[in-house]
Amino acid sequence: MTLLMAFCDYLGNSVKDIVSAARPCSPPVRRVTATEDEKENAMEYGLPSSHALNTVCLTGYLLHYILTFGEHGSVTVAAGLSLAFLLVMLVGIARIYLGMHSLTDVVAGIGFGVVILAFWLAVHDRVDAFVVSGENVATFWAGLSLLLCFAYPKPEFPTPSFEYHTAFNGVAFGIVYGIQQTYFHFHTPDAPVVFSAELPLLTFAGRVLVGIPTILAVKFCSKALSKWLLPVVCSTLGIPTVSSCYVPALRADSGSGSGKNRQGPGHLQRLLFSHFPRKAYDVDTGIRFVQYASLAWSVVDLVPAMFAHLNL
Repeated sequence: MTLLMAFCDYLGNSVKDIVSAARPCSPPVRRVTATEDEKENAMEYGLPSSHALNTVCLTGYLLHYILTFGEHGSVTVAAGLSLAFLLVMLVGIARIYLGMHSLTDVVAGIGFGVVILAFWLAVHDRVDAFVVSGENVATFWAGLSLLLCFAYPKPEFPTPSFEYHTAFNGVAFGIVYGIQQTYFHFHTPDAPVVFSAELPLLTFAGRVLVGIPTILAVKFCSKALSKWLLPVVCSTLGIPTVSSCYVPALRADSGSGSGKNRQGPGHLQRLLFSHFPRKAYDVDTGIRFVQYASLAWSVVDLVPAMFAHLNL
């Protein structure tokens, strides 16, 4: 499901930035943005609605999972379809009510979601088999992640869509890397179910108290380490970098980033990286990718290993 969400996010945001269709004008439409995150989300383009697209894929895949692996009858199927339809409609109406999308945006999001969901249901078994037992999975996914970053379309005006894609891309890589390493240890169908005899409430509470702080600590430490290490590595290799927010010394408007203060690449750097286009790369992309990849890896690899050592 995480890979499906990353897939939806990439395709939806790519279409948004290719089409570059603006959200409903405000005014006359009154846009409701109560938090800074909502104001940042409003900077994205409108078509298709990511909320509608993701809701279709999420509810559809959950319903497929329940109907495939659980006991069900005609009443269960009807109730599941009704709830999924109701949730999609409520999300679509809410986005229109908040002034974030037009009816066209929502309909396009639902349509894209149905197409993506149908495609994913046709290939998800093969994707799962490759991730769990394939060869060179981590290398392939690292290359795919790099390719998706460079292949992302450039919008007419800057939006935060690429930042969201980078975060999802990092989570997908971390999940794939961790699952590929530890699936047969911690993630088989025989794993304990929450609130069962094998995993009682007290043990579950212990897992929460240990797991959540560990995940947050990994995210914080990986971000701090990558903020220090990635600029050093790029500088050593002669790759020009800038930073939009994470590294103040590398900001485009910073004096340290001016041409007078930059040291030209040495002979070895020119030899190894002569084929790279001489433009400055945003180091924030790498920092964001590393921190979210580390977070996802800790969820599926590090934290389950800690549970095993602590008998939780």
